[in-house]
Amino acid sequence: MDEMIDAAVIGQLARLLRQVGVEPTALGAARVADQKLRRRVDVVRDALLVDLPPGYRETAAAVRAAFEDEAFAGWMLWPVSEAVVDRALASGSALCFDDALDVLALLTTRLSGEFAIRRMLDAGLERTLEVATRWTEDPDLHVRRLASEGTRSHLPWATGVPELVWRPGVTRPIVDALYTDESEYVRRSVANHVNDLARDDPDLAADIVAGWLDRPDGNTPRVARHALRTLVKKGHPGALALMGFEGSDFRVDGPRVDDHEVPLGGDVRFTAQVTNTGTLPARTAIDYVLHFRKARGELRPKVFKLTTRSIAPGETVAVDTSYSFRARTTRTFHLGEHAIELQVNGRPHGRATFDLVEQEESS
Repeated sequence: MDEMIDAAVIGQLARLLRQVGVEPTALGAARVADQKLRRRVDVVRDALLVDLPPGYRETAAAVRAAFEDEAFAGWMLWPVSEAVVDRALASGSALCFDDALDVLALLTTRLSGEFAIRRMLDAGLERTLEVATRWTEDPDLHVRRLASEGTRSHLPWATGVPELVWRPGVTRPIVDALYTDESEYVRRSVANHVNDLARDDPDLAADIVAGWLDRPDGNTPRVARHALRTLVKKGHPGALALMGFEGSDFRVDGPRVDDHEVPLGGDVRFTAQVTNTGTLPARTAIDYVLHFRKARGELRPKVFKLTTRSIAPGETVAVDTSYSFRARTTRTFHLGEHAIELQVNGRPHGRATFDLVEQEESS
């Protein structure tokens, strides 16, 4: 990912700016080798702020002129959008603020403005959300997606907007306007947006999806499942009910681990049986909870999805699965005791422990 903005991209951006009368002196001297992508964006943005005209309106005019060339596209637009926002906020002008949002809507048709808009939200939440709500009716799907994606409370890679976390309901008009959007790209953003809201206000997220399911189209069940995925894993009663996971009469035997010592780089395999002891068929979400040992010795749970299925009265379902402790960049493993629980419709059952050990220590 880091190479998305490299010397070649910077050179292309310099050429395009020179075509519209901007001499890219600082941009030409910018060096991004061996830098992470976020730092590369900052380096190029800072160079642009030196080279572009000092006033917002002149900068916006130069960017719009460059946009006339279809080559003005892709990852080079991320630092461009950041420079536009910087100029607008520095101006202190409400008119420039609004115009910068228009520029972001233009640029997002070639690369999402979801990162640059975060500073606009932080500087003027109400005004930015008013414009973003209008974007939900834009004919361009990328602009509609920007309305949802850019206003997520926990957007990955993005600058945080604390007020979105403090006021989780403030973006509801946006997701309610877009959950039936014709574009799957937009609908997926909406589902991720509500999944973010579930971290801040679980009951609100469930209530939003309940409203969708009262006014569904053919895609709504899928959008709802994706929006509630974290709440279902956490056993939120409202989310489970909305997804139809209401059975509670179960007998769970296990889980049982095959080996109580698991070598680093190896797999822990475990089995269990789930029996419906009720008198009616039960639609079930069967997951497992792996309690990872952290650096200070405490155990921290993470839920992993296994299966969803209907279980008839008296029927027993066998669970047989494993988790790999092979090295990965997304998680650091720590030696010592770990634990596994089975989770059925949000309720934990049983507990088995095992030790993660160095490979040569396992027996």
